[in-house]
Amino acid sequence: MGEVGAQRLRGHSPVSVAAIDLGASSGRVMLGEVGADRLRLTAAARFANGPVRRDDGLHWDVSALHRHALDGLRSAAAAAPSALASVGIDSWAVDYGLLRDGRLLDEPFHYRDEERGAVGPGLVHAVVPPEELYARNGLQFLPFNTVYQLAADHAHPGADRLLLVPDLLAHWLTGVGVAERTNASTTGLLDLRTGAWDDDVLSRLGISRSLLADLVEPGTTIGTLLPEVGEAVGAPGLPVVAVGSHDTASAVVGVPMAGDEAAYVSLGTWGLVGLELTEPILTEEARAANFTHEGGVDGTIRFLTNVMGTWLLSETLRTWGRDDLGALLAAAADVTGEVPLFDVQDPRFVPPGDMPARIAAWCAEHDVAPPVDAASLVRSVVESLAVAYADALATAASLTGRTVRQVHVVGGGSQNALLCQALADRTGLPVVAGPVEATALGNVLVQGRAAGAISGGLDDLRALVARTQDLRRHEPREVSVP
Repeated sequence: MGEVGAQRLRGHSPVSVAAIDLGASSGRVMLGEVGADRLRLTAAARFANGPVRRDDGLHWDVSALHRHALDGLRSAAAAAPSALASVGIDSWAVDYGLLRDGRLLDEPFHYRDEERGAVGPGLVHAVVPPEELYARNGLQFLPFNTVYQLAADHAHPGADRLLLVPDLLAHWLTGVGVAERTNASTTGLLDLRTGAWDDDVLSRLGISRSLLADLVEPGTTIGTLLPEVGEAVGAPGLPVVAVGSHDTASAVVGVPMAGDEAAYVSLGTWGLVGLELTEPILTEEARAANFTHEGGVDGTIRFLTNVMGTWLLSETLRTWGRDDLGALLAAAADVTGEVPLFDVQDPRFVPPGDMPARIAAWCAEHDVAPPVDAASLVRSVVESLAVAYADALATAASLTGRTVRQVHVVGGGSQNALLCQALADRTGLPVVAGPVEATALGNVLVQGRAAGAISGGLDDLRALVARTQDLRRHEPREVSVP
């Protein structure tokens, strides 16, 4: 950032805030300390998350997530060096709860539910063709986008309010129901041009406008903890501040990039690969390449595509009944022969299941020799993911006319040194890995700015990340890769 940029962040007292950060496979509550020269996270709670199968399909246990969040918030309030200034919530996108008279009618469906994903797109596209839908909302086609889920959702016609997952938890904390804009942008129901709910699409699809809450921007105070909640967690009157409530929106705030020549991969269950823009690229080429325009903090656009992430590795380990990913990656690094490269975007890899068997089946169908052992299979997954990310980055550069000279990998997947090096090798570009907790950092930064502890734009916030966090650089090697 330099001395001039640093001066923008000085003259403010550090504050303590809590970040509730819910991922598709795990959740955490982080205590954040943020100020002009300080950006520190401490884990107050970590807990597992995942799909729950019921007779009618896959669901999320958001009631359990709520309990975990309250426990973590209590721990954060007790451990904070000063009284908490606020709490912010982020989570995965697209999934929602339906309420009537403020009461949740059922646990939200999981976006990986196969039946709903198979039904919804056809129902929507019969009314609004995919080309028109893209021109209006700018979203890549994903069969589990909220608009498709709603079309397939006939279980609760009496619902009077829809809240996306982070907005639902904020509602339980404050009694206030809102729609934070970055997450709302992933529903397919927001007009990209106007930034408002698309009344025409809603009407044509038979979705009542009253079902959707009012939009708010990151940095807005949603409300304060309900009295009974504040008493229970030891933080009466604590403000709940809207952050980039789509976890990728918060993660991109926490990417320590500068300038237009940097790209990012937010790597967790999914790999979100893209660039940050200020204007959309609503071309047929962008639609055909399945690139999306999702809202970012400070009015930015996350121009990215969803690529399979570490889900492949976690499901592989689950199938094997193992939890030693580090050892498997070490063994995979020693593999010197060729390994098969497979299409990680094949729909067969989306639902939970036996990934090694599915990889073997893909190889058989494509006349490719399958991996010969566990280490080779893991290396095959790593190299196939790296190829997919490299291809996506090249496409992003081509669609926007930008030159990419550096790639930032953030999130849990940034700890996978083998994958980061493979990406450097496949792109021929340096890869900067970290921070691991980019999402929680982005959450904390938006809260810190709202509290007045820091100021400035995204460049200033990211420079603070670069100055205070551990980053690792992987240079491309001029060697052949398996």
